[in-house]
Amino acid sequence: MGKDSKAHLADAKALLDSRGLYEGQTFHGVNPLLLVEKIIRDRILDCLYWKEQCFGLNAATLLDRATEVTYIGGHYGNQKPTPFICLVFKLLQLQPEKEIIMAYLEDAEFKYLRALAAMYIRLTWNAVEIFKTLEPLMGDFRKIRMRGMNGWRLSYMDEFIDSLLTQERVCDIALPRMMTRAMLEDAEELEPRESLLGSEVESEGEEDGEEGEVDDD
Repeated sequence: MGKDSKAHLADAKALLDSRGLYEGQTFHGVNPLLLVEKIIRDRILDCLYWKEQCFGLNAATLLDRATEVTYIGGHYGNQKPTPFICLVFKLLQLQPEKEIIMAYLEDAEFKYLRALAAMYIRLTWNAVEIFKTLEPLMGDFRKIRMRGMNGWRLSYMDEFIDSLLTQERVCDIALPRMMTRAMLEDAEELEPRESLLGSEVESEGEEDGEEGEVDDD
């Protein structure tokens, strides 16, 4: 194997020091790449997309790759990693500044770029930041394509965001444990979330009351 063919391996394993000598930034107290289980890491590092499309990427060039993504998923077919999950792993390696991640998230033109940023936020930020940052995206009802071991399915961005906030595993990755919204509200770290349905019911109730007062007259 020549020097060039080994280059992608050096890039991929730059933050995976098996001797425990990692001194970079940690998330939830660990090397960020270890947030992805070993079997999934190994599949990502061995797949063609990682070797050909992710080698040497930085926060700017990753943006170009992310805007080419056309679906969300973890594995498909014969346990093959999707481009989406490969780019999530690359973000964990790059660890961009929060301002860059927020720029990805707020880019309304590329919905899969938004989903990529949301997944990274769920993996690396603290619970309060996660809820405050991702909950506003529950109003994004655009269709998204999902691909997994059972094939293709149609979903929506708000459903994907909800899964990040409520489920234990998304895109075949076990999400870090975090306090629920109810727990954070009880701890007074989050304000109660206003329900749009509740507001509508309250508004209708007020209108009914006003009509009743008119009838009494």
